[in-house]
Amino acid sequence: MAVFGLLAAVLGVVGLVAPDALLTVMGFEPVPDGARAEGDHTLVFLTASSMAALNMGVYYMLAALSDWRAFFRWTVPFRLLTCAVFTLAVVTERAPSGFLGVGLWEGLGAVVTGAALWYERKGAARRE
Repeated sequence: MAVFGLLAAVLGVVGLVAPDALLTVMGFEPVPDGARAEGDHTLVFLTASSMAALNMGVYYMLAALSDWRAFFRWTVPFRLLTCAVFTLAVVTERAPSGFLGVGLWEGLGAVVTGAALWYERKGAARRE
């Protein structure tokens, strides 16, 4: 969880400092500043999303440092939902194929987190 939190926080900072770099990483073609259409709010949305990612990253790191397992459990279904929504965005051509990696990262994170929680619970039950 701490690693995911750190990555989310770092990507949030990248989005705030160098939004075009983050767009490129996610498979989007950056638009030069002078070429943006009137009313194009991509950078506003990217700023809001990046700030949310930074905050979320800090939440994850704090939860990991305090060993807050309830938080970990809550993330599993929501990260699976995120995986489904992001994958559907690619399948329906609402997002470029490079964005599929973001969805798969979320899905893999959910599965690994769920498996780790299950493994810990089974180990604790055996020790009792």
